[in-house]
Amino acid sequence: MTPTLVRRHLSHVAHAPRADRGARARDWSEIQERMLVPVYEAVYERLEVGSGTRLLGLECGSGLALLMAASRGAAVTGVEPRDPARLALARDRLLRSGGQRRGPGTARLTDGGMDGGMDGVPGAAPGEPAYNVITAFQPIGCTAGDSAGLSTLLRSVTPLAEPGSCVVLVGWGPPERCTTSAVLRVAAKLADPLRSTGSWRAALRDDLEEVAQRAGLRPDGSGRVACPFGYSDAESAVRGLLSTGLFDAAVEATDLTQVGKEMTEALQPYVRSDGTVWMPNVFRYLIARTP
Repeated sequence: MTPTLVRRHLSHVAHAPRADRGARARDWSEIQERMLVPVYEAVYERLEVGSGTRLLGLECGSGLALLMAASRGAAVTGVEPRDPARLALARDRLLRSGGQRRGPGTARLTDGGMDGGMDGVPGAAPGEPAYNVITAFQPIGCTAGDSAGLSTLLRSVTPLAEPGSCVVLVGWGPPERCTTSAVLRVAAKLADPLRSTGSWRAALRDDLEEVAQRAGLRPDGSGRVACPFGYSDAESAVRGLLSTGLFDAAVEATDLTQVGKEMTEALQPYVRSDGTVWMPNVFRYLIARTP
């Protein structure tokens, strides 16, 4: 993809004007979010998510994982405190699916509070049981500071769950098992090296266990899931990866055109003869228990 095409197709994402934030959210919803479906499926199968499940999804994005849980009969509550555009897409997606009906499969969505915190997360309605599954499917382990933020988030919401409830954490696998790391290194190279948070770093082996420990949770099993990232072409790959937010610090430190150009170059080894992009990855999940 030429620099001109990069500018034309990427001008709407990553710290774009507020009016254009919806385009970035759509890139997440339409291109990137589905890459983690194998993780959602593996977790739901292992936990036997169904009509008896009362699930709280943290940083739920545009709601795909919630929709999958609701389709299994779970009552779901989604919290998206960072991106109103993603939250709006999640609400539309669940409404269109009938997920906000009462009874099994019902859904609630919130931004967590006026300040993007968790004070506004709804607990169980009067007469209804508390949550028994909490999911944090937004992968950690590739951005400096993300694990500390997740620990704080979990401490604030675990009182809403039953004792012994499952809490699911997800992280990137080892860089040598994630070919997307080659593209993510663009973020580390271009970002301000003096930043203590926000820039990409390689995932560490015990990231998830450390989060659980700081949040007062007890680890109770883990697993690894293959999650290949597949895109129709390099342009879609760049748009999808930018929508994750992992390149924001690099865009701030340089500019969107430079980041897009270097991402496109880093993607070249994974472009197949038909123009599609295929990058095998492994993600890890940890199941922990509330006190």
